[in-house]
Amino acid sequence: MTDGVAVLHVRGVVLPGDEVRDLWLTGDRVTYEPVPGATTVADGGYVIPGLVDAHCHIGIRRGGEPISSVDEARALAMIDRDAGVLGIRDAGSPFPYPELDEADDLPRLARAGRHLAPVRRYLRGIGEEHEAATLVDAVKRQAAAGNGWVKLVGDWIERSAGDLAPAWDEATMKAAVAAAHAAGVRVAAHTFDEEAVRILVEAGVDSVEHGTGLSVDLIGQMAAQGTVLIPTMINIETFEGIAAQADGKFPGYAAHMRALQRGFPDVVAAAHQAGVPIFVGTDAGGGINHGLAAEEMILLHERAGIPAADVIASASWKAREWLGFGTLTEGGPADLVVYPRDPRTDLTVVREPARIILRGRVIL
Repeated sequence: MTDGVAVLHVRGVVLPGDEVRDLWLTGDRVTYEPVPGATTVADGGYVIPGLVDAHCHIGIRRGGEPISSVDEARALAMIDRDAGVLGIRDAGSPFPYPELDEADDLPRLARAGRHLAPVRRYLRGIGEEHEAATLVDAVKRQAAAGNGWVKLVGDWIERSAGDLAPAWDEATMKAAVAAAHAAGVRVAAHTFDEEAVRILVEAGVDSVEHGTGLSVDLIGQMAAQGTVLIPTMINIETFEGIAAQADGKFPGYAAHMRALQRGFPDVVAAAHQAGVPIFVGTDAGGGINHGLAAEEMILLHERAGIPAADVIASASWKAREWLGFGTLTEGGPADLVVYPRDPRTDLTVVREPARIILRGRVIL
């Protein structure tokens, strides 16, 4: 105990290094300097900064309906927390919950406001729908509604065409991205379609969500720009079910979705090889359960061939640095997960955290 604050002690191999180290956690701060009287809560194993789900929706309940209370958002965030996710980027919420930004028992939060979507072409009740003429003004409002992010729905099915199509014209989408950046926030862009992702990457979005339509040329541009890819492999696994529902009425769309799903592991592999920053995101909320970051990590490894060590980095310290959550440096935040085996040689161990500590408090 130091000045009334409980001090915890953790000993293990602290990744990304390879040596056994000692950490002392004084409240929400890490130090490598010994603190007398600390309580040892982990001795052995492999220690990493808390995981991040970089594409998550704690404002959407299972089944796709908006939540109706802050308590629901809290409960969903706790599911992720209890799986070792100690940082969340909520990529669009139909329900505002700014009071959770500093909640000391929940993962650290980066969040967008409402999804900005085309009129009558997106999930009912989830997005704020806009024609081209009102989109830029909506971006400015939503820039203030989040805490650093705006979410654009860059494409969805266009029923009159029977297939995916960009949400707005190219000039409008580029103006929307520019407006967000002028407001001092970053842009996360949902995109499945080939044409939409081209427009959005050229517009300079900060992160491509899903990105099934990426081409080799665009991957090179993303790498050069530092544009992030959040593949949401778990989400892409649902494309066959979406296609099966569309077979009768929209056969072209169904075939397109199946082709995108088949080719996606190669897209993600090419992006990784080109040096595109890739982070772990489950798209939890709606059709995907919360608490599945470990499964997303394993899919990135098994389906896209990303080395386990790179997956761990993308799910932990690199994602935390990108979002400003901090890592296990001297004076850094006291968020960590301990695993009984080395996740770089056995990635399945991410399903089995032995200890979870958030803001210096033991969760598991």
